[in-house]
Amino acid sequence: MTVGPEGSVTEHPPLIGVSTYLEGATRWGVWELPAALLPAAYPRLVQRAGGIAAMLPPDAPERAAATVARLDGLVIAGGPDVDPARYGAERSPRTGPPAPERDAWELALIEAALAARVPLLGICRGLQLLNVALGGTLVQHLDGHVEAVGVIGTHPVTPVPGTLYAKLAPEESAHVPTYHHQCVDRLGRGLVPSAHTADGTVEAVELPSAEGWVLGVQWHPEMGEDLRVMRALVDAAAS
Repeated sequence: MTVGPEGSVTEHPPLIGVSTYLEGATRWGVWELPAALLPAAYPRLVQRAGGIAAMLPPDAPERAAATVARLDGLVIAGGPDVDPARYGAERSPRTGPPAPERDAWELALIEAALAARVPLLGICRGLQLLNVALGGTLVQHLDGHVEAVGVIGTHPVTPVPGTLYAKLAPEESAHVPTYHHQCVDRLGRGLVPSAHTADGTVEAVELPSAEGWVLGVQWHPEMGEDLRVMRALVDAAAS
């Protein structure tokens, strides 16, 4: 918020950083080059929720704190499987290839956001990295949470009463867009589950409000019409 002429107050939408992919070869037009990219649904969701989206391609981890200091909120986007070495596990044959630059950068962003109490939302991989950053582990393969390769499905999640997510989605269950084959195994330090599926899979985690605004969702809100999760992040970033 800034004070304009004659004492008028101008509201600036909060700046929300969103982490990106780093691909070795991507084609557009006549070009095929390495690219930092992100599905457009992510920045569009930020914009629809009232924020300004800033894409954060992988960078040197030691620059994470300075990056987060210039943001009002942070989103860790979905993407490839987290390297099992990050949580002390051997690689399963069904775990995808590692993305070491992205793992290192996003873990540093998460740590910086937690230290600075910058509002943080993890989406799919982002939830998983949040759990790993806090010492948790992951199930490397889970059946039944992908409808078909390359197809976003939906399933119901049940909020845990009394949690931040339950306040955002007070109904008994909410249908959410989903596409994942990994999930939380052992919860990281301080994290509490805030939504489950019928099979018991943890679908959302959060830190108690005393730790700031921190939420991770296993589903993909950018692929649906429900703005509540992103709007809550933007509101927290604006306060």
